[in-house]
Amino acid sequence: MLTSYNGWPASKDQVEIGIKSYPVPGTLIKLRCAEKVAPLLVGFAAEYHNLIEPLDVGALDDWGYAYRDVRGIPGKLSNHSSGTALDLNSSRHKLGQVGTFEPGKVPMLKALTKKYGLTWGGDYKGRKDEMHYEISINAVKVAALITQLGLEKSE
Repeated sequence: MLTSYNGWPASKDQVEIGIKSYPVPGTLIKLRCAEKVAPLLVGFAAEYHNLIEPLDVGALDDWGYAYRDVRGIPGKLSNHSSGTALDLNSSRHKLGQVGTFEPGKVPMLKALTKKYGLTWGGDYKGRKDEMHYEISINAVKVAALITQLGLEKSE
């Protein structure tokens, strides 16, 4: 099976890798992501909405699963291809832009990404991607973190 950049199973066939649509509590948003990581991604998105900035205001610019290559790296599947990545408020935090968040929100944003086992694209060494969040731990650690945080498996 193909894998995305972070090593998770990736496929054009969403059923094959367990892609489903999950509502983000407190919002009108539904995110498509892999069932195995959904509690972490949805939990993160809900806290992001409450603590960082609202998600469901303005343009529809929040998404998860999308089968495609990493931008600028042909042949290397994006973590979106495995349903293990989110882009949130992409119209406010455009690819390559830096400093798109209020400086006082950045420590909380970094704490949330750590809490949920994610990497933030704003911390990339090269081209920054401040809209982007991706699972940065393996399946065993994901399952343990879901249990540790007391998150239900999303249906």
